Amino acid sequence: MSSLLAPEETHLARLNNVERRKHLQKLKIVKHLYVKGSKTNADICSRFHISSPTSIAMLSELVAEGLVEKQGRGKSLGGRKPELYGLCDGSLFVLSIHVEKFKTRMAIFDNNNHIINEVHTFAIELTADLQALAPIVARAQELLAASGIELKKLVGVGLSMPGLVDSKEGNNYTYLRTNGEPESLQQLLEEQFGKPVFLQNDAKSAALAEYRFGLAHGRRDALVLSMDWGIGMGMILDGKLRSGASGFAGEFGHIPLVEGGALCSCGKRGCLETVASGSAVVRIAKAGLRAGQNTLLSELSAQAVEHLQPEQVYEAAHQGDQFAINTLAEAGTNLGKGIAILIQLFNPELIILGGAMAQAKQFILPSIQQAINTYCMAQLREKTSLVVSELGNSAVILGSVATVMENIFESYLELA
Repeated sequence: MSSLLAPEETHLARLNNVERRKHLQKLKIVKHLYVKGSKTNADICSRFHISSPTSIAMLSELVAEGLVEKQGRGKSLGGRKPELYGLCDGSLFVLSIHVEKFKTRMAIFDNNNHIINEVHTFAIELTADLQALAPIVARAQELLAASGIELKKLVGVGLSMPGLVDSKEGNNYTYLRTNGEPESLQQLLEEQFGKPVFLQNDAKSAALAEYRFGLAHGRRDALVLSMDWGIGMGMILDGKLRSGASGFAGEFGHIPLVEGGALCSCGKRGCLETVASGSAVVRIAKAGLRAGQNTLLSELSAQAVEHLQPEQVYEAAHQGDQFAINTLAEAGTNLGKGIAILIQLFNPELIILGGAMAQAKQFILPSIQQAINTYCMAQLREKTSLVVSELGNSAVILGSVATVMENIFESYLELA
């Protein structure tokens, strides 16, 4: 692998000031090509305020180092079309892990966000303690061994999960807690993989993916809601992913909405999550079954009802089950009340709905929009678009890749 993307302090110390500046400029170009995709020499000159001969010289060196390649030609404003430069496939790799409440998904991506193998899903129940850590790591190491990639090209591991994740400290205060351990969750994982590991809340990973690759690309103020068993939120404000002082910003699902309501996983009662999430849909559906509601779900066995999944309620709704439809509409109304608050607080131009619950969009979107119309000021709601993510299940796992790549590039730039 090129020394540019495997910098060592001893190597950098031998560089004089001119060589160091050149090394730094080449790193910036590689990062720019990763974030923005293929660019022409003129684009790079304009972006970094360097001359055309200087840019061409550095691009030629990056081509010789096997990091950059010519990728066809760009648009012409007259005359010959300019050549496009982009990163070579397989220059480096990232292991991306998305830990959910009852399953874990993982895949290996290269620097152009191509999946090296298919996304693998394993039934692993997330635990409050470290019990679930060993099977997650074991599955990940099996995946790496089977991939055939050169491990020296693996630059890092990204792990996204629900809960109160402090990315700077490297701990989750809700799941995989390291109580009594001298090391953080991040340090424990780095020891296992022998690579840098970056933790992120799943909703923030989804927001970063939407900002880099999805519907929020090019937007300055967008909110991304991840609706699964729980409800999380990632915030793009003034063109930046906002995390707050401790990294916990966006705990939208734990805003109390119902006085004396159901007990939430956070320990409070009546949180939005208890009336508008996948777990709320399951709880309401189970209560209806116990009350003898006429529904397709009553055909399930007692054991199946005990382990009811939100997707089963969505499927019943798709089959015209009125009880399932009403349950989802009720959840949508409650979610719309919460979104109305968000619109009045942040005045976003775009709100993106993602996560498993978004697949029930035809049943929840009308009630969400009606609640927004009822509870939000017209001047604000009329400026906000509400859309469903086009990244689907890929959002969080793509966001983990972006988190690793951006942190890795920043560490290289800082070292240089």
